[in-house]
Amino acid sequence: MSTPFISIITVTYNAATTVGPTLESIKKQTFTDYEFILMDGASTDNTLDIVEQADIKSARIFSSPDKGLYYAMNKGLGEAKGKYVMFLNAGDSLHSENSLQEIFDAADHDDTPGVVYGQTDIVDMSRKKIADRHLIAPEHLTLDSFREGMVVCHQAFVALRRIAPLFNTGYRFSADFDWCIQCLQHARRVAYTGSTLIDYLLEGITTANRRKSLIERFRIMSYYYGLFPTLKRHFGFARRFLKYQKALKQ
Repeated sequence: MSTPFISIITVTYNAATTVGPTLESIKKQTFTDYEFILMDGASTDNTLDIVEQADIKSARIFSSPDKGLYYAMNKGLGEAKGKYVMFLNAGDSLHSENSLQEIFDAADHDDTPGVVYGQTDIVDMSRKKIADRHLIAPEHLTLDSFREGMVVCHQAFVALRRIAPLFNTGYRFSADFDWCIQCLQHARRVAYTGSTLIDYLLEGITTANRRKSLIERFRIMSYYYGLFPTLKRHFGFARRFLKYQKALKQ
C-alpha cells in the first residue's frame, strides 16, 4: 500500500447529529491523496450507518469501547499511514473543497515542514460563520507562540506523522495543547497555508469542563514556559476571554 500524503482522523461517539458535515467536507475535497480513519467508541446511535453511507473510498472504520477522547486519538495515530496527520472532530469540517490541496501546497516538499497550519472560523449548526476564532494564528508560528495560549486550533494544526507523539492521557481536557507544543519542539520547520482550513462547530461546553480545561492548560504552560511567566500572562488571558465572550453574544 502506498503512503498517502495525509491521514485524517475523526473520533466519534454517538455523533449522528453532528458527523454529517464532517464527512461531506472530506468527500468533496479536490485533493484525494488521503486516508480517512474513523475511531468510534462503540456508538449506540446510527453514527456508523451514517459514516458507511457516506462511502468515503479511503475510509477505515474502527469501533470499540475506549477510555475517552485522547485514548481514541492515540488509537487513530497507531493506525495512521499518512506522511502527515490531522484530527477533525465530529461537527467540525474542512473549510473549503481545496483545504487539503492548500495543506499539500504549503508543505514545501524539498524541505519538509514538521507542522503545517492555518486559520479557523467558528460556525453554528447551520454552518454559518459566527466569528473568527478568539485567537488568530500568527503568520510565523514558533514554540514560543504557545506561551500566549492555544494560538492555533488543534484541527488546523497538521503534523508530520514521524514526529507526532502520543497524547498524554493524564490530561483529560487539554492533551491537544500539550501535543501541539511537543510537535513544535520536534519540528525543524513550520509552514503557514495563509488560509482558513477549518470550520469549528461552536458547542455548549459546561462551565465545569471549561474550568478544568483551563486548569490543565495552566499546568501545561507552567511546565514548558515557567510558573511565574505563566501566572503573569493569565491576567491578560482573563481580560481577553471576557472580551471575546461579550463579542460572541452581540
